[in-house]
Amino acid sequence: MKRSLKRGRRLSSEKRVEWVLVMNVMIDICIVPLGVGVSVSKYIAACQRVLDDAQLAHEMHAYGTNVEGDWDRVMAAVKRCHEVVHQMGAPRITTSMRLGTRTDREQTMDDKIQSVKLKLASE
Repeated sequence: MKRSLKRGRRLSSEKRVEWVLVMNVMIDICIVPLGVGVSVSKYIAACQRVLDDAQLAHEMHAYGTNVEGDWDRVMAAVKRCHEVVHQMGAPRITTSMRLGTRTDREQTMDDKIQSVKLKLASE
């Protein structure tokens, strides 16, 4: 996660400078196309390609996908997944998403998993 702040532009003659926090997000997302039958693997594969194309860190699991990256890029990829699945013929999509952000320090999906594994190993 980038902890840096980006400098905003000056507003006309004012000396004020705005700062914008670069915010990363981790999401756990489950996209389910409706009205397409019981097999949805081709739709999930299409969403995985969207995440690959967006160059976002992601890991598929049995009931969804974990994704991490810049907030705007992650949300744009979620939108693109919906667009692609609709283009493939799904008339409806239901999506469940949990997300988290933090600004106190950098942390990746792997960091979170390793933290738990270290605690398990020390017991």
